[in-house]
Amino acid sequence: MDASISTLLDAPPDRVWEEVQKPALLAHVAAPLVSFEPVNPRSLPDTWEEGGYLVGLKLFGAVPLGTQTIRISNVRVDDTPGERFYRIRDDGTGRIASEWTHVISIRETSDGKTVYVDEVEVKAGVLTPVVWSFASLFYRYRQHRLRKLVANGFEY
Repeated sequence: MDASISTLLDAPPDRVWEEVQKPALLAHVAAPLVSFEPVNPRSLPDTWEEGGYLVGLKLFGAVPLGTQTIRISNVRVDDTPGERFYRIRDDGTGRIASEWTHVISIRETSDGKTVYVDEVEVKAGVLTPVVWSFASLFYRYRQHRLRKLVANGFEY
């Protein structure tokens, strides 16, 4: 099952892109609903690089949800003024979801703001409807937290 969830951010797309590349942003916008704890390697980089990162997931920082591999790929950048577009893809796999594909797209609006889009596709066998419902809620929550972060000047 898949979903596309978008929001308008009152920030320039290059600034939003700068933050999206940081695992710290993921930790901030997912908290306290979901936490990501690096397993291998024992820490995440300052900025995402193409490759795989094994993390342990916890619901509300307490309920273990197993591990998930975040697999970063397909980074695309068009830095043309007035047409800025950025994209990053995570082909995640984990214990609960055999496939968790997440694409973040960032597009410049005519007034220099940002349209931020989360596209997610999940496959989890018989649990797919439950996992998809959670994913839909999770990405709406993340975008809510992202809008608040933008309003606070990206002060974590």
